[in-house]
Amino acid sequence: MGSDFVLPKWASTPCIMGIDEAGRGPVLGPMVYGCLYCARSYQKTLATLSFADSKTLKEEKREELFDNLKGNESIGWDVDVLDPKELSSKMLKRNKINLNEISHQSAMGLIDRVLKIGVLLTEVYIDTVGDPEKYEVMLSKNFPSIKFVVAKKADSLYPVVSGASIVAKVTRDRALREWVLDETAENMHRNFGSGYPGDPQTKSWLEQHKHHVFGFPSLVRFSWGTCTTYSKDMVEVSWESDKMDEDGGSGGNSGKRQLKLRNVGFTTSKKRSEEIESSGKGRCKFFQARKLEHLTNF
Repeated sequence: MGSDFVLPKWASTPCIMGIDEAGRGPVLGPMVYGCLYCARSYQKTLATLSFADSKTLKEEKREELFDNLKGNESIGWDVDVLDPKELSSKMLKRNKINLNEISHQSAMGLIDRVLKIGVLLTEVYIDTVGDPEKYEVMLSKNFPSIKFVVAKKADSLYPVVSGASIVAKVTRDRALREWVLDETAENMHRNFGSGYPGDPQTKSWLEQHKHHVFGFPSLVRFSWGTCTTYSKDMVEVSWESDKMDEDGGSGGNSGKRQLKLRNVGFTTSKKRSEEIESSGKGRCKFFQARKLEHLTNF
């Protein structure tokens, strides 16, 4: 929202919101959460605007409807774009955040953002991620003043969610069309197809754009299981660790060991190395040289 943003008068009357996502399944590109909101009194008119589940519409129709809703002063909308690097890094953290949790955080972030600009949200309709009842309980606990309707196929049941579906889908499509590859290697191209794991064009693109040391371009969600099949001939990384004996003393040169990290992070086979690191028994030379020690209190 720019500094010149003025909250429309209808936003201080009871409002409804729909939330939906686009790009949950692809191995390429961002996942986008979109929301659409309007006054509850506008609900009947909203139902006449030809919004439908974005997957049932042709791209030209989605673009046209998106432009229409952007120009409609009785409707507000917002998006949360989660880029591939963010998705993968969250899913590969030591305390992993799974895709359902990422989705829940994104949806709640949109609700919070719209409430903070002063919109009087009283009802929110949302396409479920995971168990609908558990999701509804979590949302109600976080936003007790709002009535939630969490349902499967909400994008085809409620026009306000259909509108959010169009916002999310068009935003993702445009992001992919305009995506600027960070990498500058030769022979890179953008013919990556739909980005879904089963698409032959996407598979071909992944095969052509893998690197045996650096992995994949940043367009790729490298945490996806799809990527594992392409990592067979990638370089194995060995991290040096100094084995310490039980009382914390260094085992000397004879205690040197190599901790191997296979499959460039796609699997959880590095559990043992994580245990050694977190226990403090594996002391990297970086810490030894700087005389850095673990502190248990300050």
